[in-house]
Amino acid sequence: MSIRPLLSLLTAFALLVLTGTTPVRADENPAPADPSLLPVFKAFGEKPGIITVVDELMVQLVSDPRTRPFFADVDQKHIKAELVDQFCVILGGACEYTGKGMKKAHEGLTIDEAAFNALVEDLQIAMDKRDVPFRAQNKLLQKLASMHREVVNSN
Repeated sequence: MSIRPLLSLLTAFALLVLTGTTPVRADENPAPADPSLLPVFKAFGEKPGIITVVDELMVQLVSDPRTRPFFADVDQKHIKAELVDQFCVILGGACEYTGKGMKKAHEGLTIDEAAFNALVEDLQIAMDKRDVPFRAQNKLLQKLASMHREVVNSN
């Protein structure tokens, strides 16, 4: 297991604490937009770039034995579309996320820390494969970190 995903996640949490940012409850606003991240949106290649990252992410999630049980037998096309819109909004793009809040979307899935960390690792692999700059990756992970409590629902 690579230490990089854990370090990036810890960096994101540290940034939240150090900057005094209070995480937005995901069910209140499932995709909190941050217009200051527009340069990061561009670093991802805007919406087409996000689509390629999410396509690669799904490949990773289905091939990873740690995450496969959550993604193999679901409507992957729907999940990919929701993730693209959510990432696009989070990164300040002109998109609209109309999906469920994170708590509701992950209800009953029994997601623990190990599964959450595996998804973060798979996301980083996908971003690396699509040549997303490391700083842009960390900005997205920082935003997604605030949703951790709403996604992890098992100890």
